[in-house]
Amino acid sequence: MLAQKVSTRGASVSARPVAIRAHNGRKQVSVVARAFTAGMGVFGTKAGMMSFFTPAGLCVPATVIALEGGNIVTQVKTVDTDGYNAVQIGYKVVAERKVKKPELGHLAKSGAPPMKILREFKLKDRAVVESYTPGQQLDVSELFKEGMPVDIAGLTVGKGFQGGWRRGGVPTRPTLPQQQVSCPVRHQHRLAPAGRTLLGGRCEDGSDTAVCVLILKIDLARSAIIIKGTVPGKAGCVVEVMPAKFVGKNC
Repeated sequence: MLAQKVSTRGASVSARPVAIRAHNGRKQVSVVARAFTAGMGVFGTKAGMMSFFTPAGLCVPATVIALEGGNIVTQVKTVDTDGYNAVQIGYKVVAERKVKKPELGHLAKSGAPPMKILREFKLKDRAVVESYTPGQQLDVSELFKEGMPVDIAGLTVGKGFQGGWRRGGVPTRPTLPQQQVSCPVRHQHRLAPAGRTLLGGRCEDGSDTAVCVLILKIDLARSAIIIKGTVPGKAGCVVEVMPAKFVGKNC
């Protein structure tokens, strides 16, 4: 992934700042470009979990991902026009008043309805990118098959509020020297890395990816995908479903 410095004003949804550093009295935002994906994916909404019975009679935990209105191609980017190959899609159709006017103009070019989420899948193969056209409705049955491994990315719920020691990654008591076992909270700066202060707060909430999980069933009648196991996020969170990456094969 390439890191570049851009302004946060007017930044697209796919470019998110990861760090803010001060240099010569000015703040600079470092943005990490989106990584390549193994193939085209779709967006869905985590509906909840259930028990799924396989044809062999085995009961396994499963997650239901609902496919709401959207998954429409809004823009096709190539090396000639944008410097990289990607397909931008929209998800979650909403009322027109809930979308900003610049985004409405962008969606109007492809003939797509107002949608809340606009993100892109960055691909290496230009031929695959050019096979999509703006305004095209993605077909889940063509992109995924039952039993296929996929990667699912979403926002985790985290661990909630945690104390400074756990949130800062301080070792537990058996691994600490004897003089640091009874270290009070006001002296925690001795154990913290340079330039850091161990304070309590929300812990481990952010983006996460469930790697190489299997698709148990694709229910087109109910517009849902059933995934084996758990996926990041709580019920109602938007997740990305994309083909699984295998080092040396497709990435």
